[in-house]
Amino acid sequence: MGGLSLFDGIAPTDGAWSVLQVTQRARQLIEAGFDRLWVRGEVTGFKKYQSGHWYFSLRDRQAQVRCVMWRLDAQRLRTPPDEGMEVFAEARPTVWEEKGELRLTVKQLIPTTADGSWQARLEQARAALERDGLLDPARRRSLPRFARRVGVVTSTDGAALRDIVSVARRRWPAVELLVVPARVQGDTAEAELCAALALVNRLDVDLVIVGRGGGSREDLWAFNSERVARALAAVRVPTISAVGHETDVSLTDLVADFRAATPSAAAEAAVPDREPVRAQVNALARRMARGLTARVELGGQRLDRTGDRLGAGAAARLGRGRARLDALAAALQALSPMRVLARGFALARDEDGRLLRRTDQFAPGARFRLTVADGDVPARVEKR
Repeated sequence: MGGLSLFDGIAPTDGAWSVLQVTQRARQLIEAGFDRLWVRGEVTGFKKYQSGHWYFSLRDRQAQVRCVMWRLDAQRLRTPPDEGMEVFAEARPTVWEEKGELRLTVKQLIPTTADGSWQARLEQARAALERDGLLDPARRRSLPRFARRVGVVTSTDGAALRDIVSVARRRWPAVELLVVPARVQGDTAEAELCAALALVNRLDVDLVIVGRGGGSREDLWAFNSERVARALAAVRVPTISAVGHETDVSLTDLVADFRAATPSAAAEAAVPDREPVRAQVNALARRMARGLTARVELGGQRLDRTGDRLGAGAAARLGRGRARLDALAAALQALSPMRVLARGFALARDEDGRLLRRTDQFAPGARFRLTVADGDVPARVEKR
């Protein structure tokens, strides 16, 4: 505790600490200093009470510690542990104040057999990922509806790649698949998967599929690696995990944005089916054609109404112009000298057409024209 006094901040009663104060302070310090941890030991003194709680101890050659497993946690196990069974226990240390002893509050019990060892490692990795928020459903991203380029991280020798290619080509032939090969089982699988995910993260892709076909727990273990799960969580585009069969669930399934039961299901989730898309496009085209036809018809009707209004307006304007022209013509006609001639008057003009108004303009013998209502009459001056 770095020199922290057990009794800092506690006021003594009558100059002495009470037993309760000592045990409470010990409990506070232990619970503050420890998070959940995994403990390995043998089960001894196991008791199951009617309340459903389990009480037992874990021991090794040098020490032992009392344990309790509450009913809700114990119900998740099929059977109680046998006396002397070696187990992995996920627990949190505390102090049992009533007994004044160290106790472990156990959340999980896993046998240390081969299967149990695998399960313990898996639970440890799951807990680490959960602490960092990588299993939070809120961080999952939506898959793109029309991915143009999809990265695929898997083995080039497995059936998983063939299934993905076959389904993707059948459903959406336009998609481009970029395969980043990696071993999916064996000693080098973990490192190769991490390297492949780091590489595909630098490629221009819209989506990444990582996975393999079915197999035993040992075959699928690389996808339960904490390193692989973190590498998948670091991919900058949406991800699909397809590991094993439908009943297999790996850490990459929990970290990925979408979990597919099989590689074929992953391809179906990655790309759309062209037939429904074609039907939808055709339906939209028909709707657009009907809409355009209706708009054209409506436009024609509006043009017809506008033409009628323009025709009526033009006719009205022409009528008003014609009436005004008739009025001006009548005014001009009223002022015309021909109207004067029609009343019996005449105009005299010389041979050059100049109007003769005075008698001194009529020299004896001079020729002139006399304009009357219906024409000109040649004339000559006999005497003045």
